[in-house]
Amino acid sequence: MIRHIVLIRFQPTMSEAEIAALFAKLGQISARVPGILGITAGRSESPEKIERGYHHGFVVDFADWGALAAYQTHPDHQRLGAKLVEHAVGGLDGILVFDLPVSL
Repeated sequence: MIRHIVLIRFQPTMSEAEIAALFAKLGQISARVPGILGITAGRSESPEKIERGYHHGFVVDFADWGALAAYQTHPDHQRLGAKLVEHAVGGLDGILVFDLPVSL
């Protein structure tokens, strides 16, 4: 399994409702891309408070690297990704992506 972790520093003008709407679109993608095992998205609730501005993020679990590749090239992902970049502080500089192979 591949765990795709994305952290975002949204522009301060973005409301929680607008962010939730973007994350809802992410959930819709799961029905369209084979190999997505699950998606979790939201705002950090870390008691440590060391998010360094990355207060929102999501995790997508994929069956394998092929499923992640299919997701990356899917038109719905491309559109949503462009919206995330548009609303992140500094554009792409406001987004961190980390892909972790996970053994179950």
